Amino acid sequence: MAFSESEYNELINGIFRRFPSVQKADFNAAYKPGLKHMEEFDEALGFPDRKMDIIHVAGTNGKGSVCNMLASALSASGIKTGLFTSPHLIDFRERMRIDGDMVPKEYAYDFLKEWGRYFEEHDLSFFEITTGMAFRWFADSGAAAAVIETGLGGRLDSTNIVRPVLSIITSIGLDHCTMLGNTLEAIAGEKAGIIKEGVPVLSGDSRMADVFAEKASAVHSPLFFADRMEPSLWARGDETAERMDLQGPFRKENLRTVLAATDLLSGLKGFEGLSDGDRVLDAVADTAARMQFHGRWERLCRNPLVICDIGHNAQALSANFAKLEKTASEGGFSRIVIVYGIMADKDFDAILPYMPASADYIFTAPHTLRARGAESVRNRFEEWRARHAEDYRGKAWTSQVADDVRLAVKKALEGPADDTLVYIGGSTFVVSEAFPLFSGGKYLDQ
Repeated sequence: MAFSESEYNELINGIFRRFPSVQKADFNAAYKPGLKHMEEFDEALGFPDRKMDIIHVAGTNGKGSVCNMLASALSASGIKTGLFTSPHLIDFRERMRIDGDMVPKEYAYDFLKEWGRYFEEHDLSFFEITTGMAFRWFADSGAAAAVIETGLGGRLDSTNIVRPVLSIITSIGLDHCTMLGNTLEAIAGEKAGIIKEGVPVLSGDSRMADVFAEKASAVHSPLFFADRMEPSLWARGDETAERMDLQGPFRKENLRTVLAATDLLSGLKGFEGLSDGDRVLDAVADTAARMQFHGRWERLCRNPLVICDIGHNAQALSANFAKLEKTASEGGFSRIVIVYGIMADKDFDAILPYMPASADYIFTAPHTLRARGAESVRNRFEEWRARHAEDYRGKAWTSQVADDVRLAVKKALEGPADDTLVYIGGSTFVVSEAFPLFSGGKYLDQ
């Protein structure tokens, strides 16, 4: 029977309704921690994850960038490489790629039809379904390696059924505190849950060294810290960072982690291609283009200059807003416009001190049950500024509300363009709704 686009869309919409992702539903309703269901599903699928070498990546910030950069380097080195990440911006198939290409619609349709009854009988989550689909597609396609990003935390994350050849933990910050703990140490402990018996583990930084060392020692895993290493290609780190198409504020830290990882992997059977330094660095520099990786300090429009970024917690946004102000200063922009929305479960108070003192704010809410109302966000922002009025004396700022992201973007692009810098962010979901409004460096929704 020929593939039908309409039947595919109907099936996908049905899956989203029956098994909502955390992008569309209340987090507590969609998120199902624990490994039991995933272990059973993996067994039913024939343990596809055991048919390839896996690099497992956790962390608060940077894990998506590290996963894509590493997958780009592996693929360019002649290693057929699967990549599983989350969330997606537009199409759920963005979560699973081989050498940069998304899973075909035909494969996704056949998989969902074949396993639909199993999903119902075992009450799987959307994340468990997509994890299993990715593993099975990678195996069916003959992927030699796969880079797997955790969805949330590490210890109880569905991806934690894998037996990797290398575990990576990028950074630790305060996020998803109700799920993972209210301290950096507690969150680091959850992330450290991906460390497996005897499997080398690489941490992007050494701030949580004691937590990681305790877990690594208990399971006899060699432990490395990227910020204490001198990767073999690090002498070319500055030059590579400058030409990277991922220009986020943590690009050098992420690059160092990736180069440390390629050093550790290059000594393993099957990863010999990583010894070609020029090829590795070129692939890392072109990650966004090679992997179709979006939403990380990405330029959506040239005039006015519009930047989007999915950073959503205090650690990420403090760096993003600092980079935004630096970009405005160095680029001669006299006006910053910020389109901002936030999820209800995020610590807005921790973010408020980092928001640029001088900017025109347009607060909005994406179409998800998890979003905090735009008026509520604006009120909290105004209250903060009123309580800290002395800190903002002499600063020029405004705030307004837009009912949805489309309207917020339209408002942001009104007025003179040449001296305006627009930032869209605060949430992955804000970026995912703004992204389709642009193409080829131009705004489409005129």
